[in-house]
This record gives sequence, C-alpha cells and structure tokens, in this order.
Amino acid sequence: MDLATIIGIVFGAAVIAFAIFMGGSFAAFVDAPAILIVLGGGFAATLIRFPLSGVAKAVVTGGREAFTHKKVEPRELIEKIAQMGDVVRKQGPLGLEGVDFDEPSLRKGAQYIADGYDAAFIRESMELERDRYLARLSEGQRVFKSLGDAAPAFGMIGTIVGLVQMLGNMDDPSAIGPAMAVALLTTLYGAVLANLVCLPISDKLIAKLDVEEVNQTLIIDGVMSIRDGKSPTLIREMLVAYLPEHQRDGEVGAQAQLKAA
Repeated sequence: MDLATIIGIVFGAAVIAFAIFMGGSFAAFVDAPAILIVLGGGFAATLIRFPLSGVAKAVVTGGREAFTHKKVEPRELIEKIAQMGDVVRKQGPLGLEGVDFDEPSLRKGAQYIADGYDAAFIRESMELERDRYLARLSEGQRVFKSLGDAAPAFGMIGTIVGLVQMLGNMDDPSAIGPAMAVALLTTLYGAVLANLVCLPISDKLIAKLDVEEVNQTLIIDGVMSIRDGKSPTLIREMLVAYLPEHQRDGEVGAQAQLKAA
C-alpha cells in the first residue's frame, strides 16, 4: 500500500475541513449544483477525450497503482534474479518451480524457463506483457490528468453560471445567496479536486511509469541471461547498469568482495 498517497489526500482534506470549521458552518460549503457542475462536467469532458470502454479501466488501474502499488527496488530485483541463476546452475531449470516470486513478471519468466520455452518466444512474450502494462499505466495517468485539467475549467463555468443567475435575480434577494454559493463553490471544488486528487495522482503515475519501465526491462534481461545459462556473478554485473549512479559503486564493491572471498 502506498501510504504517501493516502496520507497526502487525507491530510490535505483535513486541513481544508479544519479551516472551514474554524470560519463557520460546514453545511455552507456543500452545494449540490456546484458539485454536479464540477464532477459531471469533468467526467463528461474526459469521456469525450477517451474511448468509453477505456475510461473506467483507466481510472481503476490508475487508482490501484497510485494507492496500493508496492515499490520494488532494482537492487532487490537484481539479487532475486541472481538467486534464480544460482538455482538453475545447481538444480536445473525445473528448480525454479520451487522458488517463491512476489513480482508477477519474474514469476512468469521463471515459469517460461522451467517449461523450456525458446529464448525468442520468452523475450517476445515478456516484452509484450511489459508494453501492455506500461500502456495501462499511461492510460490511467492521462485520464487523471484530463480530470485535473477539466475540474478547474468547469469550476470557472460554474462561477459564470452562478453570476448570471445572481445578476438575473437582483430584484429577488432570496435568490442571490444560492446563486453566489454556486458561483464561489464551483471554483473551490474544481481547485480542490484538481490539485489535491487528480493532478498529484497523475504525477505519481508518471513517476511509477518510469520506475516500472526500468524494472520490467531489467527483469526481461535478467530472465534472458538465466535462459542463456550465464553465471549469477555475470548476471549481477550486467544488471548493475540499471541501478542509479549513486548505487552502482556500492554494488560493484560488494561484488568485488564476493569474488575475493
């Protein structure tokens, strides 16, 4: 579970709610027409931009990755792949059937090796799965970005609607208050929805997309190295290139100590 996303949204909502309670009644900040304009208009604009069949899947996928996705470090993957290579050298490909894998792509690659599939088939299949997974992440990011862009715009539309209603009923004082509420609250709702929920989730999905592209490519290269019968030490040395620059020196030093031992 990604606690940073949950903590950020809950804390932001709590701060806004606390400020509202300090200044007056919470009920004064709830307006059904304003909510309808912002949420309904934002989703309508998003449906226009994307295929109907893909919007719901993109929202579910994007939300799941933003809230529940567990980050996997490349260093951990390298070590796991090296362990797989050691198992294959000692027990043969079928030894991988007894190894437990948390990463689905690594599990599938191990199964391909254990089943004796051709190297070209393994690479093609795993690259296709990687591309599909990254495409789903990208689609979710684009949908949340679209919602984040549309919410403030429809907030302004709601503000204009409220002002028109207010100016059209200047002779009726009882109608000025509700119209002014629509005018102001739609802007508030649009800004909160965009800047507290949609755009931060979109940015988080971009970051996850970059990380997952590296991780999935690392897994594919590692699985292919195991399939080609390379030694665990050589596999580690090959995959170190995927580590950030500041982590490579420590990894290389650890490998040198292992060789010396």
